[in-house]
Amino acid sequence: MKMNAKLEVNGELVKESYVYLLSRYLVLRQENFDTKEDKIPYNTLKHNSVAPADANFVNPNFDVVYSEAWIAVDDDNAVILEVPEIKNRYYTVQLLDGWGEVVTNINERNYPDHPYGKFAFVKKGTNPSVPSDAVKIELPSEKVKVLLRVEQKDDPEGAVKLQKAFKFDAPDNIKIKEPLEIPHFTNADFLLEEIYSNLEELLATYPDKMPKAAEFQDEARQVAAYIELGDEQKAEVRNLIVKEAIPYFTDGAKGFGTQKGGWSVTYVAGAFENDILARAIINYGGIWANSIQEALYFIGQQGTDGELLSGDKVYKIHFPKDQLPNGLAEAFWSVTLYGVPDYHVIPNKLNKFSINDYTGPKTNEDGSLSLYIAAEKPADVDPGNWLPSKAGKGFSLNFRLYVPKKEVLEGKVFLPPLEVL
Repeated sequence: MKMNAKLEVNGELVKESYVYLLSRYLVLRQENFDTKEDKIPYNTLKHNSVAPADANFVNPNFDVVYSEAWIAVDDDNAVILEVPEIKNRYYTVQLLDGWGEVVTNINERNYPDHPYGKFAFVKKGTNPSVPSDAVKIELPSEKVKVLLRVEQKDDPEGAVKLQKAFKFDAPDNIKIKEPLEIPHFTNADFLLEEIYSNLEELLATYPDKMPKAAEFQDEARQVAAYIELGDEQKAEVRNLIVKEAIPYFTDGAKGFGTQKGGWSVTYVAGAFENDILARAIINYGGIWANSIQEALYFIGQQGTDGELLSGDKVYKIHFPKDQLPNGLAEAFWSVTLYGVPDYHVIPNKLNKFSINDYTGPKTNEDGSLSLYIAAEKPADVDPGNWLPSKAGKGFSLNFRLYVPKKEVLEGKVFLPPLEVL
């Protein structure tokens, strides 16, 4: 865009463009961390520990064994994934692009004629040699993030055995581009006007499937061009980021999408259409969210008193007997507690961070189910129905429904409120 003195910015322009760019920065931050600090090579599966005490990463999930990788291909080479045969147990291989959008899920629901065996990942528009017995999957660019999940059920050892049967076959001569280096930032220390630096280089790192991507990118170009006019303009943009863009984002992160009873849920996760706020919030607090057909995430952040969740209070989630969580999902359910703003688990003496189908919550005499969240177990509550929090520490809940029922996806059924006792 040609720079001139007539360029103008306003709060709405800065809010939209800032939140739009933040999604890509959050994914790039994770790729840089995974490959440079955690030192996971491309095209190599990292099998994360099933032990909760080892879960030093964002939004860990304890009802599945969980592996991750960055796949990198080039114009001349494919990467082959071999998926073992898995029966009577939930599994999926989730592929995500550079903006946090789901590319596909490999499982028996999406590939009923080829639920296991070989899958060949190729860059869109290329035609490298692939095995004749492999299903070809086109990637939007040279890289995707892969997360594979296998349900633990009541057999974690069996799940781990299956997890380790997934195999990559990647040529040694793939030309792998290093991730773009970006300024350091954390979930508590946001980027300011530097988010617009090297804008064209940033946008060239990955195509965006969002229908209005070109419009949002042009807004970012307008702000970047305005910053280049001088220190006064740079200061103006910085002020708009601090006063409007960041509060817009953080206020949204406290509850977005459909909100009820202290829970919020978005029905666009994994395929965000033009919802830049939902995409940025999910990349910020629960990066790598799956599509809602695979897993629907209800985020609990407020009690019925309207206050943010705190380890100083006792909360109750009561499911009537005709709306038990087992009946809300085709696969299974779980609820997990995380600290904020880092979304890591909060250590507790029981080493217990979630409740699910297999942890043994007991129904009440009338067939209903009550779950409790508190720093200390409430009197007369079965230990299997109690999820420990920490006194003095704020937290967030993630209630996951795996392969949710149709009526849940349609919004006809919602979770019970987070009742403050």
